[in-house]
Amino acid sequence: MNTTGKQHRAVLQKIARRVMLEKGLLPDFSAEALAELDRIQDSSTTNGGHLRDFRDLLWASIDNDDTRDIDQLTVAETMPGGEVKILVAVADVDSIIKSGSAIDDHARHNATSVYTAAAIFPMLPEKLSTNLTSLNFNEDRFAIVFEMVAGADGSLRASDIYRARVCNRAKLAYSSAGAWLEGTGIMPEAVAAVNGLDENLRVQDAAAQRMKNLRHSRGALSFETIEARPVFEGDEIRDLVVDKKNRAKDIIENFMIAANSVAARYLSSNKLPSLHRVVRTPKRWDRIVEIASEHGFRLPYEPDSKMLEEFLMRQKEADPLRFPDLSLSIIKLLGPGEYVAELPGEADTSGHFGLAVRGYAHSTAPNRRYTDLVTQRLLKAAMEVKTPPYSNSELEALARHCTDGEDAANKVERQVGKSVAALLFQSKIGERFEAIVTGAAPKGTWVRILQPPIEGKLVQGFEGMDVGHRIRVQIVHTDVEKGFIDFKKID
Repeated sequence: MNTTGKQHRAVLQKIARRVMLEKGLLPDFSAEALAELDRIQDSSTTNGGHLRDFRDLLWASIDNDDTRDIDQLTVAETMPGGEVKILVAVADVDSIIKSGSAIDDHARHNATSVYTAAAIFPMLPEKLSTNLTSLNFNEDRFAIVFEMVAGADGSLRASDIYRARVCNRAKLAYSSAGAWLEGTGIMPEAVAAVNGLDENLRVQDAAAQRMKNLRHSRGALSFETIEARPVFEGDEIRDLVVDKKNRAKDIIENFMIAANSVAARYLSSNKLPSLHRVVRTPKRWDRIVEIASEHGFRLPYEPDSKMLEEFLMRQKEADPLRFPDLSLSIIKLLGPGEYVAELPGEADTSGHFGLAVRGYAHSTAPNRRYTDLVTQRLLKAAMEVKTPPYSNSELEALARHCTDGEDAANKVERQVGKSVAALLFQSKIGERFEAIVTGAAPKGTWVRILQPPIEGKLVQGFEGMDVGHRIRVQIVHTDVEKGFIDFKKID
């Protein structure tokens, strides 16, 4: 398929809808859901129950530049002895979306929002996810607040969960806020406009770094992957740009990890079931050991996250340019995460190998992930000392369904991403690139070229190739509709 520039966005939108249906996901809301949506009104002044009034705090959101569905706000307060009180406010989506409604049924079916280059398929209608259930700037909203006290060493000293009314004082973006915190950019106007917010964000930044350092000392893994997003000029794709980690992203990542761990412990302490996100023992630890050995580092034969973290940190320091490629190889070999139901009275055997946490319940993105909405309902039941809204068997079924749903969504996003790459590379047949092997299985071998970061299938010369091998390849074929870029290995 050859396409002119003006067709790029339309072509990708068509592909995205097709792949959504192929993967069993719903690209559109039902007539019942839309009728329900028309009847929903703003409940910010009518919601009952005990609520704390935290609208005067210096809440701010930090997310991608173009994000419209805001799930969480953060604020911090210094305390004696070097401790910091961290508050994370999560949108109270359940206050509007009721279990068993047509809108809830759609959200349950898809399990997550799907973000593609040309189209977004939100889990909830945009009237909700970007408005009534979004923690938008200068809007009073209901929230579930996670209160955490972090010690001077980054450890969690105390925690609580309760409901409150909040107001977003500043909508910030990772790019500009991160550059400012790192000293490479100016203070964002939204920060300067709120008295005291700059100091508060500095407190959050310092606390997040201490929490991050403590987690990594306990075996959390340091990865640095390359995530490229397309840049459109009108409806034509012009380039791919790489999103990089920064200190603003560190604030959100570390606070959300802490909040999700608190959610799991809160439910367990109140003898309620929960859904945990787990990454079990690495599926291909033997290959990880081989890769470490190729770099002159010896890993034990049994999985050890602390030793793997030591290897990663050494390689990041020794070869920062190639570290994203190593990170990608290790991530592939660790295997995918999944959801499991943790039931009251059972020993907590779940854990997240990559985060070095035990007990991790997704709870901070209820506009985007159905598991987080389920967890929110469970947390409310615990706060109100009510019967859990889901039976054990329902949660076990939801765990399997949401794992499958998120896997399907990831496949849609990857498929459309591959079509984006094929559009960019359909004029580059015959060109040669440095590459790294990212997947090796009976069904095929995949490679990613280093610049720009594009992945495709190795259709010639794949014999003996395994994840992590570095090779030189040549493009031999592209197919935009299928998202294919085929390579052959060259000397």
